[in-house]
Amino acid sequence: FVIELAGLLHDIGKVYVADEIINKHSKIDDAEFKEIQKHPAGSAKLLEKLNGFATIKEMAANHHEKWNGNGYPRGLKGEAIPLEGRIVALADVFDALGSDRCYKQAWPLDQVLALIRAEKGEHFDPQLVDLMLANLEKFLEIREQYKDIYIGAH
Repeated sequence: FVIELAGLLHDIGKVYVADEIINKHSKIDDAEFKEIQKHPAGSAKLLEKLNGFATIKEMAANHHEKWNGNGYPRGLKGEAIPLEGRIVALADVFDALGSDRCYKQAWPLDQVLALIRAEKGEHFDPQLVDLMLANLEKFLEIREQYKDIYIGAH
């Protein structure tokens, strides 16, 4: 239940980002990306006001951190990134790449998996990538089940 809620709420901080950026149908520029980078902190800010949402707040706050330390907002590295954030990071990219967005077509599954394999140990926790690949059918079922729920862009 917690992971399901986190999947729905992790990007809620995008309410702080201008609609022109969120709904842009083309590549965003550097200044727009800096605005987008504020959404994990915005999500955490909104979720911390809700009692019992500490785990979801951690997921939202850390889902753009990268295993190699090159993510945002805090540049956390490896296991310093809370497990919740590492889980949502992988699930979020899997879903975003494999789904249509206003600014792009869905990637074919083989390309999504190739990127995830290439980013194992860089963007993503290597153990989580292995778990995802070992349970790929379940991931595909979940993505299909929730395909119409995505909120926002970029």
